[in-house]
Amino acid sequence: MLKRTARLLATTFVAASLTLSVTACSKGGATSTQAASGGTQTLTLWTHNAGNKGELAAIQSVVDDYNASQTAYKVDLQAFPQDSYNQSVVAAAAAKKLPCILDIDQPNVANWAWAGYLAPIEGMDDILSKYLPSTVAKWNGKTYAYGYYDVSLTWVTRESILKKYGIRVPTIDQPWTGEEFASALAKVKASGDFTYPADLATGWTGEWWPYGYSPFLQSFGGDLINRTDFSSAEGVLNGDAAVKWGEWFQGLAKDGMISKKSSADPTADFINGKTAFLWNGSWTAVPVREKVKDVVFAPPVDFGNGPKVGGGSWTWGYSTGCASPEGALDYLKFAAQDKYVAKVAKDTNNIPTTDAAAAMVPGFEPGGENDVFRQYSKKFTVMRPETPGYPFLATAFTKGAQDILNGADVKKTLDQMVADIDDNQKANNFFQQ
Repeated sequence: MLKRTARLLATTFVAASLTLSVTACSKGGATSTQAASGGTQTLTLWTHNAGNKGELAAIQSVVDDYNASQTAYKVDLQAFPQDSYNQSVVAAAAAKKLPCILDIDQPNVANWAWAGYLAPIEGMDDILSKYLPSTVAKWNGKTYAYGYYDVSLTWVTRESILKKYGIRVPTIDQPWTGEEFASALAKVKASGDFTYPADLATGWTGEWWPYGYSPFLQSFGGDLINRTDFSSAEGVLNGDAAVKWGEWFQGLAKDGMISKKSSADPTADFINGKTAFLWNGSWTAVPVREKVKDVVFAPPVDFGNGPKVGGGSWTWGYSTGCASPEGALDYLKFAAQDKYVAKVAKDTNNIPTTDAAAAMVPGFEPGGENDVFRQYSKKFTVMRPETPGYPFLATAFTKGAQDILNGADVKKTLDQMVADIDDNQKANNFFQQ
């Protein structure tokens, strides 16, 4: 489950030059374009899916169809393990051996564009206007990548639990308020029927923390950084709203509503009746539905400023080092067809990015059992800040949130997070081009 989750969510940026990565670049022939016989140019494509047979096979089918559709270009797919993928890209960029086409975890797109790895995608506005906004990665007004799918956060529970404890069944139009949710947790805790009333997957690490928990902060009215100019976190990450979030988050553990460090498989714990509410992603739908017949995938709680979920998953773009940018763009346009969106989304059990593709994927069609996730994504998504400084924001937020959960002074911790983030922004000249 952790690998599944990590595959769907963005990892933090790693400034690395691993020997393994450089070796992979040279062995993989990761020069942007290679001349082949008969005038056909080879475009190297990198993906993080070496350990994911379903998605890798889906991407390979897109590549195969493209190669069969024309003779000007041949795309050569090379797959990397996700754990070393970002390091491989960074090392290849340093060695000027980036592939032509590559997939990118969306929160890293702005950083990689600022660093000069990625070229802007042009001529696809009409196509991408039909995509979920959360699957089109932009920076400084330009599009740098697009993705086939997204995921959505959700509260997972059971109809029988809600009925037993007199808890209202929430809807997309009437989600639980913060007060309602607090009351629900208190009722469940008082029953003594569960190890913990809720599970927020606090045992997970990395990008899960900003992806999973900053939507709570935003629903309280705070944020990771001021989005008007992305220059400072002052006021939004340490203001009154953020303090209220921190006190609530810390209080969940203090009051015994959640574990400070949940197990590695919170979905299994929920299925086995250890918890009544699970905060997790739409990827839980398949394993939970197999075991729980009365499952409810509830919307995020409204803590005063509307329900919020994170957005953005794996996307596709092309590098500035590509010797045949017209070939890379030709592939990206071909690969953006609805049938390929549907193929990849279906094989990964994720939210298809276009309406037309959703109609092709059983369960995601309008009114289908998984359509609720697509509606949550459409209505509640707040993108992780699209700034080159995001990887540092993610690291700072993760450390601070972990400290808060473990009892640190909320205001002092938030102030330190702001100081660290603002120092990083200034040190990088606010990531101006």
